[in-house]
Amino acid sequence: MYPHERSLVKKYADAPFAIVGVNSDDDLNKIRAICKEKELSWPSFFDGGGTDGPISTQWGVRGWPTVYVLDHEGVIRSTRGRGDALDKILEELIPKAIAASVDQ
Repeated sequence: MYPHERSLVKKYADAPFAIVGVNSDDDLNKIRAICKEKELSWPSFFDGGGTDGPISTQWGVRGWPTVYVLDHEGVIRSTRGRGDALDKILEELIPKAIAASVDQ
């Protein structure tokens, strides 16, 4: 998903948009190397191996990748968005977030 995520970061660079990753691979050094190699520009938290880490447990994650889309008010709007489905969700939510930021 990294290429798609990278394209979203670029597309929404001037919008109220952020990606935050949570990684549950076993080897933290391997994760760091991959993040560097893939040039990830967004934060990615280490949650320990598997889906029993503290973040995964609190959020009810049972498999990877899991994508949560939160709106500008912090409300979860989707837990299933990937690929084109994620694009459509963002195309709906980003204008609302921009409008809300202008109104403030």
